[in-house]
Amino acid sequence: MTNRPPVPLAPDTVETAYRHCQSLAQSHYENFPVASWILPRPMRRPVAVVYAFARTADDLADEGADDIETRLQALDDYQGRLGQTAAGQPPTDPVFIALADVLKHKPLPVSLFFDLLSAFRQDVTRKRYRDFEDLLDYCRRSANPVGRLLLHLHGSASTENLALSDRICTSLQLINFYQDLAQDFDENGRIYIPVDEMEALGVSEVHFEQRRSDPAMRRLFNAQVARARAMMLEGAPLGSRLRGRFGLEIRMIVEGGLAVLERLAAAEDVFARPRLRRRDLLRMLFRSLRPWRPSPPSALPDRAGD
Repeated sequence: MTNRPPVPLAPDTVETAYRHCQSLAQSHYENFPVASWILPRPMRRPVAVVYAFARTADDLADEGADDIETRLQALDDYQGRLGQTAAGQPPTDPVFIALADVLKHKPLPVSLFFDLLSAFRQDVTRKRYRDFEDLLDYCRRSANPVGRLLLHLHGSASTENLALSDRICTSLQLINFYQDLAQDFDENGRIYIPVDEMEALGVSEVHFEQRRSDPAMRRLFNAQVARARAMMLEGAPLGSRLRGRFGLEIRMIVEGGLAVLERLAAAEDVFARPRLRRRDLLRMLFRSLRPWRPSPPSALPDRAGD
């Protein structure tokens, strides 16, 4: 899609829109920093806009008691506003007012925003994933675009950086699945563990219905956690490749993911959501201040299409 220059907006309108996005980002903090003070100052507001765009669309897919058709229609309308904003038509929604300003100053691949919306639509219509490749395709659209957009905002979107970012973002998405097993199943009937792997270990939906953490369920869960950890370690060198505060932010995110994975691996009840404590945060910061020096990562395929 070719972007036309956005229509100029009144400065006070733009500032109000940015404040809306920043408030939304700060109010939805989970286990990972979003648009935090660690980021370089010029990146904080654009990153908050990216997060607000994704958070709002995610809420359209998940929040409330609307039926499937209503949710899909709301996402269609949201996608229409994205297309109008990218085409230079004047937006009225604060998220899109701020996004228009971001695109005016820092052209971004708009296809990445459409990828996010594709994943949110899938959340409405799909509850199961037949194998890990199927799940990876979802992560490619639900998580990886965020990391890629951050790299584009920072001016560091090289082929290798994008591939490393994909590893980190996919791992973070998997971590969110594993720490929210019970919530995803109870509230939305979703299971983000591949069906073929469940069947291979004798795990069924009854385990989720009864919150059953028996040996089979723990073997399955531990295998998922180990794979997410390996993926995070593959992407971790990105934090040392990026200079300054942005590199520190990436290292903090990696350390946060690894800390949650450590809690998940140690849990007897796989359905209990882990919580990071103050000492975990201090340890994350301490480790993040050192350059990352893991063993050499495996060969990375070129996934830098955007």
